[in-house]
Amino acid sequence: MIPYTFHPDAETELAEAALFYESRMSGLGRFFAAEVERTIALVREYPEAGPAVGPKRRHVLVARFPYSIVYRHDPDAIVIVAVAHQRRRPGYWRRRK
Repeated sequence: MIPYTFHPDAETELAEAALFYESRMSGLGRFFAAEVERTIALVREYPEAGPAVGPKRRHVLVARFPYSIVYRHDPDAIVIVAVAHQRRRPGYWRRRK
């Protein structure tokens, strides 16, 4: 499987979303984080699976939650660019390297 890294802002987005869900219901934040990890595992196995959202980026939906994983496939790793809510601030992550 291809290794992966998080853009620092994407890591923050994941933590904040998990905390939000955990505040709504005990265990829901952990469930959200597990779904994100499952989605990342899919991307690591099939890096071309997600549709393109620009010249070098793709995205995949997180099951059961209104989030997408935005990523790029570099030669040596998958870089998670954003853990983006599907209905808030579309494209805000486009300036991230």
